[in-house]
Amino acid sequence: MRVLVVEDEEMLAEAMAEGLRDEGLAVDVVHDGEAALENLAVYAYDVMVLDRDLPLVHGDEVLRRTVAAGAEVRVLMLTVSTTVAERVAGLGLGADDYLTKPFAFAELVARIRALGRRSRPAVPPVLERAGIRLDPHLRQTTRDGRYIALSRKEFAVLEELLRADGAPVSAESLLERAWDQNVDPFTTVVRVTMRSLRRKLGGEPVIETLTGVGYRIR
Repeated sequence: MRVLVVEDEEMLAEAMAEGLRDEGLAVDVVHDGEAALENLAVYAYDVMVLDRDLPLVHGDEVLRRTVAAGAEVRVLMLTVSTTVAERVAGLGLGADDYLTKPFAFAELVARIRALGRRSRPAVPPVLERAGIRLDPHLRQTTRDGRYIALSRKEFAVLEELLRADGAPVSAESLLERAWDQNVDPFTTVVRVTMRSLRRKLGGEPVIETLTGVGYRIR
């Protein structure tokens, strides 16, 4: 899952990003509304965590333009206001959810994952295929009951393959969903991660390479 964090308090933004990356999410960070709109025009995000009080372009205006453009990104609005009127106003602009500051990080993660499930066709909260069981919430993976310790990127790649439910996933799509904007599009990181993932899964190979198309779990 790919997330855009738009927060002008840089320390808070980086703390959120670091925590979300530890949860296996790909995260980009910007600190003003103008940069948010620029990123949204280039990258496909599942969820945007949007602070309401932003410099250059206010969060409300970012939300208006995002909705007007028909973007599929789900929006979690952040604000220091606790009034019902403020929350209703934000939801009326098109926000999918609202979270007031200060907030518990666990709640932030839970809300992002819930929105992420709504950003694409619905899938079960626990993904299973070919004896592999992946729980995004607990960040646990097993194969035939055997626990498998995966790195953050291995976990993210496997989650995307399982979400596809047997359909092929291109290397470009994996880069888009599992890595942030700093990744080199010509890198071999997907191939290297796939090799490591196959080794850790062990047993009969279940990840198939489709030349010129991508990868899938049979």
